[in-house]
Amino acid sequence: MNKALLFINGEIPKSIPDFNYPYSIISCTDGAYTQYVYKYPIKINYISGDMDSISLPHIPQDIPFIITPDQNKTDFHKALEILINKGIREVDIWGASGKESDHFIGNLSTALFFKNQIKITFHDDYSIFFFTDKKTKLRGVKNKIISLIPFFETRGITTTGLQYPLNNDVLSFATRIGTRNRACLDEISVSYSQGELLIYIGK
Repeated sequence: MNKALLFINGEIPKSIPDFNYPYSIISCTDGAYTQYVYKYPIKINYISGDMDSISLPHIPQDIPFIITPDQNKTDFHKALEILINKGIREVDIWGASGKESDHFIGNLSTALFFKNQIKITFHDDYSIFFFTDKKTKLRGVKNKIISLIPFFETRGITTTGLQYPLNNDVLSFATRIGTRNRACLDEISVSYSQGELLIYIGK
């Protein structure tokens, strides 16, 4: 399995990921470790970052540190580079949203940058969200809120199984975006021809 779990330093999750899932790597940035990860009953493979956010009185001696001092990149960006270099092709992210909104927007930008190199799924207490491929099917979503967010104009969007279906439609920032739709079926499909599309699935 080439799937990882990564914690970053956004809003502290109230819910806890499934630590029984057989992740190849479980890691976190230094700020996430300081804020909440050290409280979890899990083994962290390593901590990464520029180490400007480690402030615990007792720095863990049994967890490797990967120091990434490049200030031209965020700790999230550098954490993804590490995972890609380790052969990881899919990652679940916790702690990307909440707190400072500029960090959250920056995290979305980083995810879009790496979209073709690693499959990134964000998780928080309210939803999961990800940049989708041009064709995707979602299962187990009946009655859940589904939002389709274009980056920044997405053409040829067609859906099945949604309360308000789209048929070769265009979504665009500042004109029309696809928030607060709802899944009518347990399995829905979303496809598009041009642009990028972020999908939110409410929990």
